[in-house]
Amino acid sequence: MNWKLETEIREKLQKETGYIIHKGSGRTKFALVYPNVYHVGMSNLGMHIIYELLNNRIDTSCERVFLPESKTIAQIERTRTPLISMETQMPLFKFPLIGFAVSFEPDYFNVLKILELGRVKLKSEERGELDPIVIAGGPCSTFNPEPLSMFIDAFVIGEGEVILPKLMDTFYNSQGLNRMEILEKLSNVEGVYVPMFQKNVKRQWLKNLDEYPAHTVIVTDDTEFNMYLIETARGCGRHCRFCMAGYCFRRPRNRSLEVLKNEVETAKKFGKKIGLMGAAISDYPQINELCQIIQDANLPMSVASFRADSVTKELVEALVDSGLKTLTIAPEAGSVKMRAVINKGIEEEHVFKAVELGMQAGVKNFRLYFMIGLPFEEIEDVVAIVDLSNSLKDFMESKSNSGKLTLSVNPFTPFQWSPMADKKYIDEALKIIRSGLKRKNIEIIAESPRESFVQAVLARGDRSLGKVLLRAHNESGIKSFRKVMKDLKIDSESYLYRQRDIDECFAWDFLDMGFSKDYLYKEYQNAKLLKKTTPCFDNCKRCGVCI
Repeated sequence: MNWKLETEIREKLQKETGYIIHKGSGRTKFALVYPNVYHVGMSNLGMHIIYELLNNRIDTSCERVFLPESKTIAQIERTRTPLISMETQMPLFKFPLIGFAVSFEPDYFNVLKILELGRVKLKSEERGELDPIVIAGGPCSTFNPEPLSMFIDAFVIGEGEVILPKLMDTFYNSQGLNRMEILEKLSNVEGVYVPMFQKNVKRQWLKNLDEYPAHTVIVTDDTEFNMYLIETARGCGRHCRFCMAGYCFRRPRNRSLEVLKNEVETAKKFGKKIGLMGAAISDYPQINELCQIIQDANLPMSVASFRADSVTKELVEALVDSGLKTLTIAPEAGSVKMRAVINKGIEEEHVFKAVELGMQAGVKNFRLYFMIGLPFEEIEDVVAIVDLSNSLKDFMESKSNSGKLTLSVNPFTPFQWSPMADKKYIDEALKIIRSGLKRKNIEIIAESPRESFVQAVLARGDRSLGKVLLRAHNESGIKSFRKVMKDLKIDSESYLYRQRDIDECFAWDFLDMGFSKDYLYKEYQNAKLLKKTTPCFDNCKRCGVCI
């Protein structure tokens, strides 16, 4: 055992409140792994939800594992000691069950690194009777598990609160069977995909959020935002055509105000800022009442996101009273045409109104999120981003607001039938934006086209990318991904830069999200025709999820 690594982990535990160590025997150990560093993983509410869910069972002891910092990784490799868990410092390879929570495609490389550091065989087919069963869940696993299928024994397709209890019951009821037989049993659980027994799998989702309140379970200051997280709602019914949350977590569901009030009451003893989580916090039907509950508890608050067309004066004032310095708004596109393509459902007047509400409450700085390279986008649509941003800055200055306007501009990973915009176009679009916004107190932050390339390939990838990931892992990780694709003669353009036919078979077609491929293609045609899709409503049967 590496003494320094163990000491670092124990020091982290001493700063935590709420972690669980089950004393005595009789519980099966489950390693819950976030494929990134501790402060990122502990900022992920899904980790807290699954940790509590598993530890509430009488037969399971869930412990956490994270990707170590770079210096610690070098030390682990130098001393040849295995990666260990937080709670009991148990080596990863000794856990019978390992579960990854995968939220972002770039973390695929970290999945392989963690398995290697934990001395777990990387390839599923090479694991034997004494090796762990490796599971993965989360948004990436739900929408397209195939790029990781070489390394993962079973995927959770949908929401863990529904699937994991049945998965765990099946695992325990399969004791005495060999590895292959256990995996076959798991493949028959609704919402579980076992790559070696490929079959159609239907996404599972939680119908009543109040049955599983979702909040911070382990409190620590060592997180990205240092907040006590509370999930207000899940999914979104706005039908924005670019948004995974709107599809991966459909249908939209709200927690009751009474449940949220109880969670705020629980949070009071920690004195932390409340972080409200959800696809669009301002869409919560009782948002003003919830703000008042938090204020009455004398707690500051923050939100994961809100929509410019539903934000309220009360919400903005509550955020400012909580110390908000920058108000973030997501127009996503600059032109009316492109907002129609993605079905964003907001107009410039909503953006200006949100900025005005912010300034009236005392906010000086604003951040705007935009995407470039959207389907059917033209250069004049990029120029519209410049025009809207300049108009907003003029508006701020007309109100004697000398604050900063920050643009976060990111290349778009395309609709499944559309080609991705090539690097030449993205570079030109960024040049137009930067040259058109050379004025005081405007900042532009842009994601690297190289990073977008990797993310897009993995998002649209199939099983053949497993060998690319493996070889890249053995070389220099994500940095060597493009080179490895060329070396293996795998054509990136086949994933990114070609238009798909209506009847093309995609790597993820065997997954049933609750809506049909015909429905998605109709939405694609609606985008092309700039047709609006109205938000979800009661008794709606359009997409099929609620049938």
